[in-house]
Amino acid sequence: MEKFTEHTGTAAPLRRSNVDTDQIIPAVYLKRVTRTGFADGLFSAWRANEPDFVLNRPEHAGASILVAGPEFGTGSSREHAVWALLDHGFKAVLAPRFGDIFRGNALKGGLLPVELPQPVIEELWTMTEEDPALAVTVDLAAREVRYSGRIRPFPVDEFSRWRLMEGLDDIGLTLRHADAIAGFETRRPAWLPVTQ
Repeated sequence: MEKFTEHTGTAAPLRRSNVDTDQIIPAVYLKRVTRTGFADGLFSAWRANEPDFVLNRPEHAGASILVAGPEFGTGSSREHAVWALLDHGFKAVLAPRFGDIFRGNALKGGLLPVELPQPVIEELWTMTEEDPALAVTVDLAAREVRYSGRIRPFPVDEFSRWRLMEGLDDIGLTLRHADAIAGFETRRPAWLPVTQ
């Protein structure tokens, strides 16, 4: 997993609430067996049926921060939603509230979900629509979002913050103990199962 300490990029304003994981990545894309290659499925119905959808607009091409409405990522437990956002190039999603499972998947997968008050989200929507090149900085170390001279603090638990800053997913956390695991395996009786 890539380390996340601070990221500066442009933002795509997604003026929608209650965006569930099926809207983020429809079930038809879940047949793939890898963690990559999901960018084409990200918001696929909206991208196909709405020519003016925010990700279809050339002025928001290359945006690496998504600014969404409340209740983003509700619905089924779908890690693919996080993978699709990452594959598209998003590093962070800013919203007033997230689905709990989505938030957990995002933090474990390297996508930073940033909770900001609704008025701040609305301000960002307006400012990024007026100036798509507006630079937005998400600073996990300082726990703040900065843009146009404004500083907006956000909460994040210390363990998730540490994991993201160290670039550690669940496997990475386990591999930090590889020597201890190997040592344990050498002391086990030969007739017991071993890890590979």
